[in-house]
Amino acid sequence: MTFLNYLINGISLGSVYAIIALGYTMVYGIAKMLNFAHGDVIMVGAYISFIITSKMGLPAIVSVLAAVVVCTLLGIFIERLAYKPLRNATSLAVLITAIGVSYFLQNSALLIWGSDPKSFNSIVDFDSIKLFDGQLVITAEAIVTVCACIIIMIALTIFTGHTKMGKAMRAVSEDKGAAQLMGINVNSTISMTFAIGSALAAIAGVLLCSAYPTLLPTTGSMPGIKAFTAAVFGGIGSIPGAMIGGILLGVIEVFASAYISDKLSNAIVFGVLIIVLLVKPTGLLGRKINEKV
Repeated sequence: MTFLNYLINGISLGSVYAIIALGYTMVYGIAKMLNFAHGDVIMVGAYISFIITSKMGLPAIVSVLAAVVVCTLLGIFIERLAYKPLRNATSLAVLITAIGVSYFLQNSALLIWGSDPKSFNSIVDFDSIKLFDGQLVITAEAIVTVCACIIIMIALTIFTGHTKMGKAMRAVSEDKGAAQLMGINVNSTISMTFAIGSALAAIAGVLLCSAYPTLLPTTGSMPGIKAFTAAVFGGIGSIPGAMIGGILLGVIEVFASAYISDKLSNAIVFGVLIIVLLVKPTGLLGRKINEKV
């Protein structure tokens, strides 16, 4: 039963990575930029939820909705202020800007909320499921996280495939110039992508801190990097790939920590990524794009 407990914990952690990775993969797939500030938006969402529940005493659902709204607006603001002026800039300029935004958010959180760890109250209020006389425990947070991940992936797949905005996003992803000639507002489409990605980051932040209830200004840094790794692992730009990559990454991390070494678990995770990319550079579900020169 210990193996199954580790497996469930890995799937739960991987589902959080998958939700974050979905935001990464959407932004990269459409805007072709790596938003390394995405992990810090997770942290902001968790702090907003913490304030609403712990300081104001409002219900958990209100805190989640508030976190989603704040992070959505924050994502749009970041895109308009930091990334829109760099639409035609080099990838290096965008990358440096993203790192700058990340540090700005971290230090702003440090000034506003301080460096002391906050004890985050879980948004889930029902009991864990115990099977086989308590030997197998499925936590309430794990159930909610996995269900949220599946629902979000299905919703995004339907959205990108069957709605007008979703089809516009796919068109911008293929060719920004051609999409603009067809009457698509490229700037608005990219802003919508950042808004959706940031909303997902807020949900992921709340779920992450519900399962691991310690909140710091640096809370989103490592999960953000791992989620980007998951997006690359699954095939960046692919929604199902982001989910599969996130879950596999979570399972590998938990098993490596349990059976090999807690200190080496991160190294093992990134080592597996390197091996996968050596064998399949586009990721598990990524597709090779041929460019005419």
